[in-house]
Amino acid sequence: MPLLELRNISRHFGAIRALDDVSLSLEAGEIVGLMGDNGAGKSTLVKIIAGNHPPSAGDYLLNGKPVHLSDPAQARDEGVEVVYQDLALCDNLSSSANVFLGRELMKGIWPFRVLDHAAMRKRAGELFQELKSETRSRDLVVKMSGGQRQAVAIARTRLSKSKLVLMDEPTAAISVRQITEVLALIRRLRDQGTSIVLISHRMTDVFDVCDRVVVMRRGKKVADKRIADTSPEEVTALIIGAKASA
Repeated sequence: MPLLELRNISRHFGAIRALDDVSLSLEAGEIVGLMGDNGAGKSTLVKIIAGNHPPSAGDYLLNGKPVHLSDPAQARDEGVEVVYQDLALCDNLSSSANVFLGRELMKGIWPFRVLDHAAMRKRAGELFQELKSETRSRDLVVKMSGGQRQAVAIARTRLSKSKLVLMDEPTAAISVRQITEVLALIRRLRDQGTSIVLISHRMTDVFDVCDRVVVMRRGKKVADKRIADTSPEEVTALIIGAKASA
């Protein structure tokens, strides 16, 4: 049984058809690359999975159970987390404070409850250790590299024992060494049983870590192939429309 199954999903914004009859499935512990040119429908599809938009038509299933998400908080409760391209981190806070942002641990008795910084630092440190990241709990985000920032964002998804993580351009605008670090983090997340949808324009990243690649064009899915059965040249042709479908 697939972890995620989208059946004939469409999404309209007035007269604009952002998505048209898109179906997609994802197994537990699988990494799927989502590729397409700007305006292909990738972002709309991800926002539907993440609970930002309801589909205009079609079915959304998690573990075989139909779900109707009304907001991202409900998606998070279902085990769906998002790592956005801008990471949504606060530079002036420590890594542990960012991991627990909006989900802070408290101690004491009401009305004298205060933030439990020690417990948050300890748990964040455990998460970084699981991810084999050099990020430390007390480090300020403003002083971190791009790879360390990604580790903080990924660690945040582990708080809720996420089943599915949507990653939006995680290797954009970082150095080659940091790209290697981020791809290693993605593999470790997969090894822990988490499924990942990787939205990326970087062909090398998709072919490096993904099991399958899904190509979108003009709101439609034009390909869904195992990495072993395709090539960067074919995927490029599908993205630009030189090849209609595969």
